[in-house]
Amino acid sequence: MSTTNETRELSISRLINAPQELVWEAWTNPEHIRHWWGPVGFKSTISKMEVTEGGEWIFVMHGPDGTDYKNKHVYITLEKPSLIIMRHESFPPFVMTARFEARGTQTLVTLHSVFESASQLQEVIKVFKADEGMVQNITRMDEYITGKIYQVATPIVIERNFKASTAIIWNALTDLSQLKKWYFDLDGFQPVPGFRFRFAGKGSTGEEYMHDCRVLEVIPGKKIAYSWTYENREGYSVVSFELFPDGDQTRLVLTHTGVASFAANGSDFMNESFTQGWTEIIGNQLRLFLEAGTGND
Repeated sequence: MSTTNETRELSISRLINAPQELVWEAWTNPEHIRHWWGPVGFKSTISKMEVTEGGEWIFVMHGPDGTDYKNKHVYITLEKPSLIIMRHESFPPFVMTARFEARGTQTLVTLHSVFESASQLQEVIKVFKADEGMVQNITRMDEYITGKIYQVATPIVIERNFKASTAIIWNALTDLSQLKKWYFDLDGFQPVPGFRFRFAGKGSTGEEYMHDCRVLEVIPGKKIAYSWTYENREGYSVVSFELFPDGDQTRLVLTHTGVASFAANGSDFMNESFTQGWTEIIGNQLRLFLEAGTGND
């Protein structure tokens, strides 16, 4: 927390153990933000949340003593998934900037509020404990994201060596026509950050689950990572594929983080099910595809 008696600014930063895209979702989806916005003990009822530049976010914060506080924000700048600037038009008026800086699978969140004057900020700190409130707010956000929608547990890691070049395996991981032969029947795919793709998959009882994914990180020939979620089901996870030259072979390391967030969806979403599935996909399906010599350098 940073503030002095001479400044009209209040700021705080925290490294969140969750990817940038998920932090953005927690800030822009009313079904998420209502669970964590505000100091400890406060709850929110949102009547309007139009996340567009010029759009309004109108809500009532319910204090632990039963007092209601009406709030209205207007979005000034939105740069998905890294920046939100909004103006608080209720009392006290201020402008808040929220920055989300990707740090691998983590995100550095920085909140910066600018009040109309230093004296106003000091009054807000004295009456509303705005400085303590900001600390509690970012703490609640951290706890909600990492504890409710991105439960961090030991990730699933599958490693395999293949007698193929990194270029051949990279093509198998990123070329749609090749992916359809050994992976899933994707509706489309491009190794471009932000690209969204979907596909259906069946569970142990034959039930079909619609997967909804978005590319997060691409290092050509070395690494690709994307979000892994399910339509109409709780949870958020990240899957990454990394390639490492190993003599005349290539070592592939698959890491699936956040699987614990799916546990409430049933037995098909347990850690063991994902481990078995990835072992089959990487250790058998991809291996057979590569051994057939279908890929191209």
